[in-house]
Amino acid sequence: MMQLISIFKERGYTITFASTASISEKSQNLEELGISSETIELNSSSFDVFVKKLEPTIVLFDRYITEEQFGWRVAQMCPEALRILDTEDLHFLRKARQEAVKNNIPVTKAYLFTETAKREIASILRCDLSLIISEVEMQLLKETFKISEAFLLYLPFLIEPLAASEKLTLPTFDERHHFVTIGNMFHAPNVDSVLQLKKEIWPQIKKRLPKAELHVYGTYASQQIIQLHSKKEGFLIKGWAPSVREVMTHARVCVAPIRFGAGLKGKLIDAMQFGTPFVTTQMGAEGIFTSESTLAYTEDNNEKFVDTAVTLYSNKKDWLVGQRLGFATIESRFRKKSFEPILMERIKHLLTKLSSHRNQNFIGQVLQHHTLQSSKYLSKWIEEKNKASGMS
Repeated sequence: MMQLISIFKERGYTITFASTASISEKSQNLEELGISSETIELNSSSFDVFVKKLEPTIVLFDRYITEEQFGWRVAQMCPEALRILDTEDLHFLRKARQEAVKNNIPVTKAYLFTETAKREIASILRCDLSLIISEVEMQLLKETFKISEAFLLYLPFLIEPLAASEKLTLPTFDERHHFVTIGNMFHAPNVDSVLQLKKEIWPQIKKRLPKAELHVYGTYASQQIIQLHSKKEGFLIKGWAPSVREVMTHARVCVAPIRFGAGLKGKLIDAMQFGTPFVTTQMGAEGIFTSESTLAYTEDNNEKFVDTAVTLYSNKKDWLVGQRLGFATIESRFRKKSFEPILMERIKHLLTKLSSHRNQNFIGQVLQHHTLQSSKYLSKWIEEKNKASGMS
């Protein structure tokens, strides 16, 4: 989201960030960036007044749940506004894979045609454009769900690669120590990954590298995660990391045994950007690599995962190969300047051809019509109920 905000900011857009979430100490300070923030309410006609007065040219929804709540209101109050859905990842795909792992079914056989899928696909169809972070998800939407590419745009993480001079200032192999993993502990794939490390992988690594430690970073850790902390085992729960760069550049190897998920894994993108080789699974590497040569760093077998992690940690030559691969992948696959013009050109085209574009998506118009009617009256009922509760 911050990368998208940056693009619009650089293009001279006036940006208003509206959210139902309360501001915390971990929130990005948008005021420092010259961006105004507004607190909005669910199921409240106050949003209608707010958005009508704002008269946005473009409305960007952060994930389908936000579009469900506010999309119909935007369509009603600002029908000429371009509606863009930032999917982040396909939630229904992640949940289906999680269910498959839970039931000991291969994730390739995960059942996708769920209620969540219906909701998320409907959200995609109601919007004028949906941003898809992974090529795998683009293919799934086009081939399995038959969504026209006219309403989709592949837009991965948008990275400014480190300059050659910056790479030279990064800590070297000998200056780095220990293993790292990082991720929001509200996120089920991250919790599962940490549990896999604790039970299956870290004991084997520790046995072969007794002086090494694993530093686990991530906010919102539950008691289940906190109690995994063990100084004796070198398994250290570190909590929130104020600076991802600081964490990554001082670690020697990043480990991420991800068994289910979707989209792109931010921790691996961060690791590559800051010169930290990593070991992950095929699921973790999905959408990141295209070359078969990278299979050396993607291991689904726990013993091979451990072997690769130990080799990267112990062998400077292998470590440097992994670091160079990371830098090259960022350069070739995730450069901001490669995708920014494509996004802005698509937006420019849609703004000038919005009516004809929407006419190509009649199913989306049907969904918008019925969603507006059903959501409108449900929301009004909830709003009146809330008012009545407040009065009593």
